[in-house]
Amino acid sequence: MGVIYLARHAETVFNRAARMQGNDAHTPLTLAGVMQADAMGAALVAHFAASGEAVPPIWCSTAGRTQQTAAIVADHLGVDFFAIRQDARLREIEVGRWTGRSYAEIVAAEGPILDLDRRLFRMPIPGGESYADIAVRLRDWMREAGEGPMLVISHGMTARVLRGILVGGPDYGGVPIAVDVPQGTVMRIDKGAEVPLVVGSGVARMGAA
Repeated sequence: MGVIYLARHAETVFNRAARMQGNDAHTPLTLAGVMQADAMGAALVAHFAASGEAVPPIWCSTAGRTQQTAAIVADHLGVDFFAIRQDARLREIEVGRWTGRSYAEIVAAEGPILDLDRRLFRMPIPGGESYADIAVRLRDWMREAGEGPMLVISHGMTARVLRGILVGGPDYGGVPIAVDVPQGTVMRIDKGAEVPLVVGSGVARMGAA
């Protein structure tokens, strides 16, 4: 693919409360999240002004938290919100029966669910997706999205898998997965290498973001 600006959505009320979001709930950004999205937009404006690159098409998932982040970023870039391309294949990992529950509650009921060294879920997730499932839908999206430059606003786990596909990362169950980054981070990816344009102020939390 061509150049991709890949962003992790800003902090939500569920992130702050350490609750699993999955895909059922449209969880709003916190004030800190709005400020993170504002910083992302400002950093992208500065980058495009300095580089002379045109502002690329914007993609996001169908989740409210990526749409809200994308709306703030688009305002900075002078892009109409209704021109943003939404695609469900960019959604966060499906967490099944964990959806809406706190990490503490899940661990108390089911035992350790996290690989602390890799900051990943131990598989399988009851009623949820595997990392291989995410990779399949992302590769399908990549084939349809085309080669042009784009700005993609996605989720913590999904973005880690996409970055793993594009730049590589430690193998986990046959899927390359990149290291975690804080909410509000934007990476510029080109020719198999990534450079952070802005590192978010959010916490790099394990699991669904």
